[in-house]
This record gives sequence, structure tokens and C-alpha cells, in this order.
Amino acid sequence: MNTTPSRTTTPSTTTPPAGTTDPAEGTADAVTEDVTGPDTTSQDATAKDPLAKDATGTPSDAADATTASDDTADGTDRADRTAEAEVEADDADDEDLEPDPFTEARRGVGAGAAAVVSAALGVVALTGAWTGRVAAERETLIGQIKTSGGGSAAQQISEIYGDAWHTTALVNGVFAVLALLVGVFVLVRPAFGVPSEKPQPAWVRAVALAGVALGALGVLISVGMYFDLFVALPTAGTPAAG
Repeated sequence: MNTTPSRTTTPSTTTPPAGTTDPAEGTADAVTEDVTGPDTTSQDATAKDPLAKDATGTPSDAADATTASDDTADGTDRADRTAEAEVEADDADDEDLEPDPFTEARRGVGAGAAAVVSAALGVVALTGAWTGRVAAERETLIGQIKTSGGGSAAQQISEIYGDAWHTTALVNGVFAVLALLVGVFVLVRPAFGVPSEKPQPAWVRAVALAGVALGALGVLISVGMYFDLFVALPTAGTPAAG
């Protein structure tokens, strides 16, 4: 008979050495990680770093940024077009205000021509024209015809010589008046015409003044000739008594 008591075998409860990991704890951590999933980790990361969300943004934020950029570009283009339109309008106004160079040139040519005509008419009024000579010869012929049947000496002087003299003075006076009127018109035209930025050329005014002076002198001489103020008509002497 065995009197030795029986021994009961118990599981080892030996504590693992420091620095080692219990396999059961590792398994529990792995299961916990699998149950939690990657979403929890990403949410935690996002919660810890809000700048990452701001940097990434959302599609709606990108759309708003694109729309704002387009609106800014449209506003800039619209402002540029408005500025260009204003510049073109200013240029058009400047062109409208500026006188036409061809119109200015034509006005200057016309005034110069009129001034030359005035001076020429004044010279003709002083020296006489062929029209005055022809008119005087006609009056002489008419006087000869009237006195061919007989007449006194005074009548012959008046009909043959006096009428021709007066006709010449009248024709010269007409040329003198024309020279005076044309010259005055050239001088006063800028005051009553369309305003011009450029003054009338000096030579035009000078020639017009010459025409006015010659015309005025011709008028005075013609009036004196017509009324026999400078040279009187000859008179016939009294016949001697027999």
C-alpha cells in the first residue's frame, strides 16, 4: 500500500520577463484594432490637424473659387471695354472739334484769290480798261452823228468830247467800287464767318488792304472826272464881230 500523497499539477503562473509582450495582450490589441477600423484613425487625424481639411477643400469650395475667378475676369474685361469705349468717344469728340485741314486750306485759297482780284480791280480803275475805251469811242461816234447836220461849237464839244469823257469816268468808277467791295469783304469775312483756330494769313490782309486803297482812290478820281471837278470841258470862244 502506497502511503505517498498524490500531487496536483497546477498551471504555471510564472511572470514573463520584463521587455516581453504577452501573446494574449497582443492578440487583444489586434482584435481591437480590427474592430475599430481605419476610419477612426483618419477621423482622429483630421480632428487633430484641421489644416489638412482646409488644404484639401471640398468640391463646392473649388466651384465657388472658380466662379469668383470667372466673375473677376468678366469684370476686368468689362472695365477694359468700357475704358476703350470712353477713349474712342474722346477721340471722336476731338476729331469733331478739330477743323478739317482741307476746309481750312480752301478757305485760305479763296480769301487770297479774292484779295488779288480786289487789287487788280483797283489797278484797272486807275489805269482804265478796254471796256471804258470802247464805251468812250461809241459815245464819240454818237455825238458826231448828232452834230453832223449842224450845231454850235458848245454842242459839238459836249456831244463828241464830253459824253465820251464822262463814260470813261463812269466805267472806271464801276471797277473802283468793285475793288473796294471785294477788299472789304475779304477783310471782314473772318469776323462773320465760321470761327477758325488759324488767323487769316498776313499776305491776304495786305493784298486786300491794297485793293481797298486802290478802289477808294479810283472812286474819288472817277467822281471828279464825271462831275468835271479836276478838268473842266473846253469852251468855244465867242466869234469875232464882222
